[in-house]
Amino acid sequence: MRRARFLSDGRLVDGVLKEPGVLEDAAGRTYADQQVRFLPPVEPTKVIALALNYADHASEFDMTVPEEPALFFKSPNTWVGHREAVVYPPGARYVHYEVELAVAVGRRCRRVSAERAMEVVGGYTIANDLVVRDYVTSTFRPPLRGKCWDTFCPLGPYLVVDEVVDPHRLELRAYVNGELRQAGTTADMIRKIPELIEYLTFFMTLEPQDLILTGTPRGVSHVYPGDAMRLEVEGLGTLENPVVSDS
Repeated sequence: MRRARFLSDGRLVDGVLKEPGVLEDAAGRTYADQQVRFLPPVEPTKVIALALNYADHASEFDMTVPEEPALFFKSPNTWVGHREAVVYPPGARYVHYEVELAVAVGRRCRRVSAERAMEVVGGYTIANDLVVRDYVTSTFRPPLRGKCWDTFCPLGPYLVVDEVVDPHRLELRAYVNGELRQAGTTADMIRKIPELIEYLTFFMTLEPQDLILTGTPRGVSHVYPGDAMRLEVEGLGTLENPVVSDS
């Protein structure tokens, strides 16, 4: 099942993907996906992101993998849906995308062991963890000024609930203007999903629809106003967002 949240004629709709290009709500009404405005497919209380969870990504910035998970939040002002515009910050010199597998929590949980962790997973979606690299340095942590600009966390288009057999064997790809810029696989994640859930729930309660962003592989590069980003995670669909100037 692929769940979606969207606006149709200004009305909020919770629906599912009935067939390619067609969404359906609980009453059986159908909507052409090109005629709706996609929202993030979940309503989280928090989005927790993980830095440097792929060794090749750490190496491209000459950084070492931390001994413990390096966490930060993507704040609510960053969350936007499929096809929504990403606003390029004024004066920024280096903005880049990051294609990531996002894990949605399925139920309220605390103190979950790694052995039981997959039981609390409610589904998966695609995340684009955008960054103004100007403000991310080895001493400037957590990098909120680089990570939390408005529109800097596109999510979607769907929450894929029961179709992913193994989330640790999914291909990741990011295209800019049709050019493949980033390619990797979740098999290369340093810290796997069970470990992350155990680590997080040791000190915080996770709520239904909270998201965990699991990091990105090597291959990030500049985007500019006028560019079009297309992110793919195997089995989850395609997340597309244009980049526009701040006005």
